[in-house]
Amino acid sequence: MDEGEGESSSPARPLGGLSPRDALRNEIYERLLDSGNEEVISNPNLRDLLDAHLSRLPLRYGLDLNMERVEDVLLHQKILADAEDPDKRPIFHVRFMKVQKCIRTGACEGDVQQQSVRIDSNGKGYSDIVHEGDMVPNLRDRGIEFEPCSKLEDLNLDVKDIAQEIRDSKEVHSMRHDIKDVPIHEIIFSSIDKPKLLSQLSALLADIGLNIREAHVFSTTDGYSLDVFEVDGWPEEETDGLLKELDAAAIAYNEGSLSGASRCSSTEKVLGSQSKVVDWEIDRRFLKMGKKIARGSCGDLYRATYLGQDVAVKILRADQLNEALLLEFNQEVDILRRVHHKNIVHYLGACVKPTELCIITEYMTGGNLYDHLHKEHISLELPHLLKFSIDICKGMDYLHQNNIIHRDLKTANLLLDANSVVKVGDFGVARFQNQEGVMTAETGTYRWMAPEVINHQHYDNKADVFSFAIVLWELATSRVPYDNMTPLQAALGVRQGLRPDIPKDMHPRLAALMQRCWDEVPSKRPSFEEITQELEELLHQVQASE
Repeated sequence: MDEGEGESSSPARPLGGLSPRDALRNEIYERLLDSGNEEVISNPNLRDLLDAHLSRLPLRYGLDLNMERVEDVLLHQKILADAEDPDKRPIFHVRFMKVQKCIRTGACEGDVQQQSVRIDSNGKGYSDIVHEGDMVPNLRDRGIEFEPCSKLEDLNLDVKDIAQEIRDSKEVHSMRHDIKDVPIHEIIFSSIDKPKLLSQLSALLADIGLNIREAHVFSTTDGYSLDVFEVDGWPEEETDGLLKELDAAAIAYNEGSLSGASRCSSTEKVLGSQSKVVDWEIDRRFLKMGKKIARGSCGDLYRATYLGQDVAVKILRADQLNEALLLEFNQEVDILRRVHHKNIVHYLGACVKPTELCIITEYMTGGNLYDHLHKEHISLELPHLLKFSIDICKGMDYLHQNNIIHRDLKTANLLLDANSVVKVGDFGVARFQNQEGVMTAETGTYRWMAPEVINHQHYDNKADVFSFAIVLWELATSRVPYDNMTPLQAALGVRQGLRPDIPKDMHPRLAALMQRCWDEVPSKRPSFEEITQELEELLHQVQASE
C-alpha cells in the first residue's frame, strides 16, 4: 500500500464520548447488580470482566442479548473460557427454554406463524420465522444469516414441505385436537473459529433431527466462536440425552474439524511455496464487495461483507502478479493464520486461487492512526497517547514472542476498532525471524525505517522497536516524521544519525524512552515487553497525578 494507507483503512471516527459498547456494558452491569445474583454482587472485578468479555465480541452481541436473561453474559464468559482448553473443545451447552403449543403443521397457538425460505443474490439460504406480536426481531432484522451451504437441506429446511405446511396451517389452525406441546431448547457452541464452521454445525444439528429456529453467531477477536441456537425437534425437556447426542454426533462428524485440533490436510502451492491454507480458504462468491477504500502499488483495499460481517478485503491486481508478489502473498497468509491477539487485526481467511487472490480481515471502523493525526488533525492528550502506545506494544510483543518481525510498523498500519482499541495490521512484508537466511533487504517505509535496514545490514526484531520510536514521536507531535524532507532525504539523514526533534514540553520519561528505542545500536534498544511495562507505569503515574 502507498505510504499513509493501512491494510484496513476506513473513515476516522471521533475519539471522545461514551461509546456504544461502554453504554451497553453499563446497562448490563446495572442489570446484573439489580438481579440480586450473589456471585455478581460479591465480585469486585465484575466491571473489568464485562469489559474484557464485550471487547472480544462484536457490538451486535450486546444488541442481540436478551436483557431479561442478562445472566447469560456470565454463562457465555464461562463457555468461552472453557473453549480455550483444547481438551474440552468443542463445547456444547444445552438447556431447556420453554414448551410452545404448536399445531402439527408448525403454527403455534396464540399467534400466526409464517416461515419461508429465500435465496439471496449470493446464493445464501436462510429462514425467516415471524410471530405476530413477537417483540424479538427475526434473523434478517437482526442482521444474522446462515452461512451458505451446498444444499438447503444442510439447514434442515425444505421449500416444498414448508410451503405445504403454510397452506395446511391456514386450513387447520382452528383444530384444537391437533395442538401439541413442542419443547424448545437452546444450544450454545464454542470452539476455535473457522470460516466453514457454521455450515458444519448446521449439518450436525440437522443430522440429529433438530430444526434451527433462531441463530446468533459471533466470532471473538482472538479467534473463537460463540454460536447460540434456538432449536426444536428434541421430544423431551430433559437435556442430558440431547447433550450426549451432540457429543456423539460431533465425534462421528469429525470432532477435529469442530474442536480446532490440528489434523492432516491437503496443501495449496503458490509457486512452490507450501502453506496449509485449506482451513482458511474462503469462497469469493460469498463476498459482497463494497467501495474501494485504499489503493496500493500491487493491490486495492475494499470494504465488503462476508456472511453478514463487515470485512476489509485486500485484492491483488492481476496485472501486477509476479513470482515475488505471489510468494509474499503466501507468506502473509501463513503468518496471519497463526496470530490471534486483541491488538492484532483479526484475520478471517483468504482466496487462494491464482486468478482471485485476496486476504479478508475484520473491518476496522475507527480508521488508521495516520488519518487521525494528519488528516483529521487530532492532537492526543498524554493519557490517550499512552493507551494507544500500550496497545501497539502489546500487539508487537505478541508478534516478537512468536518470532514474527513486522518490518513495516507505521501509523498507517495501526488501526482503531469501534472501541478505540489499536490493532496492528498489514503483514504484507512481515517475516518469521527463524526463517533460513539473514535479513538484509530494504523493507518498510523510509520515514519509519531503522538505519540498519536502510544500510542493508543484518537486522532482527529490534528494527521494529526503532519504527515504534518514530510512531511514538508521531503520536506525541501529530506531525509527519521529517515533514520538511522527501522520504529518500529522510532515509539518508537517518543513515547519518538524524532523528526527529524532541519537543521541549514532552514528558521527560517519554522522551528518554523514545531515545532508547531509536538508538543507533539495535542491541541497546529495549524489548516491547520492557517498553510496555515502562509505558504502563507512566500511565499510572499520570492518572494518579490527575
